[in-house]
Amino acid sequence: MNIETALKEAMSINGALGAALVDYESGMCLGTAGGGRDLDLEMAAAGNAEVVRHEMRMMATLGMDDAIEDILITLHRQYHLIRVFSRNGAYLFLYLALDRERANLALARHSLRRIEQDLSI
Repeated sequence: MNIETALKEAMSINGALGAALVDYESGMCLGTAGGGRDLDLEMAAAGNAEVVRHEMRMMATLGMDDAIEDILITLHRQYHLIRVFSRNGAYLFLYLALDRERANLALARHSLRRIEQDLSI
């Protein structure tokens, strides 16, 4: 599936507020869906790229021979999921912001994993 379809599918996840595909080396969005006045996806993408890069550096410092699958940030009213992967030499993540009252976190993680696996870059 292409980027636009992937982001539309991410937005169909119950409780979705916004979704983005991000190059975590540069912090640049390759595409966004949703968001709005209360959720600046471009800013969130750049900030979360810093989170991913920091975690990668920390794993290297600790000598961990493993890979990040996803990162969860839990707020009082929202979940922020970051699904990290690489494709065709690009280092990417899918970012999904969810309304905590409407979202099922386990189903959202499963859906985001499926979307990432079906995504063609």
